[in-house]
Amino acid sequence: MKRILFILLATLSTAVCSAGTDAMSNSKVRKETRFLTDKMAYELNLNTEQYNDVYEINYDFISGVRYVMDDVLLGYEWALNRYYDYLDVRNDDLRWVLSSRQYNRFMQAEYFYRPIYTSGNRWYFRVYITYTNHNHFYFPRPYHYRTYVGGHYRTHYNNTSYYRGRYKHPHYNGAYRIRDNKSYTTHRRSDFGSVTVRPGSSREPSRDDVYTTRRSSSGSNRSTTTGTTRRESTNSNATNGTNSSRTNSERTNSSSSRNSGSTRSNSSTRSSSTRSSSNSDTKSNTNSSRRSTTGKSSGAERKESSSSSVRSSSGSSTRSNGTSSTRSSSSGSSTRSSGDRR
Repeated sequence: MKRILFILLATLSTAVCSAGTDAMSNSKVRKETRFLTDKMAYELNLNTEQYNDVYEINYDFISGVRYVMDDVLLGYEWALNRYYDYLDVRNDDLRWVLSSRQYNRFMQAEYFYRPIYTSGNRWYFRVYITYTNHNHFYFPRPYHYRTYVGGHYRTHYNNTSYYRGRYKHPHYNGAYRIRDNKSYTTHRRSDFGSVTVRPGSSREPSRDDVYTTRRSSSGSNRSTTTGTTRRESTNSNATNGTNSSRTNSERTNSSSSRNSGSTRSNSSTRSSSTRSSSNSDTKSNTNSSRRSTTGKSSGAERKESSSSSVRSSSGSSTRSNGTSSTRSSSSGSSTRSSGDRR
């Protein structure tokens, strides 16, 4: 049971002390910023306005370096240079907020002046070495603890410090930059002595090189594997191309045979349809000729019948006329005979 409790306590202490970028959210950035600013306000005797401004400056620094610390741990020299660029900007902004006396005390405390160091494969804040109680704060939260998100960083002001000219006390005018200092190599060894710097990593990769320049050891293995895979894929593509060409030729032959068969069937069908159409045309012509012949014969019969009827009617009229004339002649003769008799 004691062993389990010890493991849990060690895990919790490691999680609180460490500030890995994988777990550092915005709330984590605010908490780390407040802890560092609170201890600076306690030791440097900051007033309320300085306290709020120092919180903003520390927030901008921690919020910026959390995106490069993974590359620092991997040994990329460009990431180390980027870290010290952020640190020099932060120390320059503090130079306009702190008085000359406060800034000298600030530079003498390494956990303020150079707040981050690495140990093993993780990075930490030095202030936790001096102040072990991670939940103790001397002052309340700044008034914009939850609202400030980097609006006063110098990129919004043409790379000029927002805090320059805000205070009338004498400022520190000495050297403050770490990268320009002669002891820069010593400071970097003290801060990141556990990091092995990779040769040829001084150039920061562009957006297109991100997936090819990072983790070069694994990248080389990936490249060799990729090359082998590409060769195998090329051979397989060639084989597949041969097989596909054969298959396509077979398909072409089969399709041509099918097309010839279909052509033959179509021709036979067409010939049969032609024959049937010719037969039907012949039959229709025969029927039409028969109908025309029948029509003609019926018309002739009708003409003959009409002519016969005309003839019969004329004959009958002639006969009637002849009868009437005979009757009239007979009546005349009878009249004449009667006259003679008289």
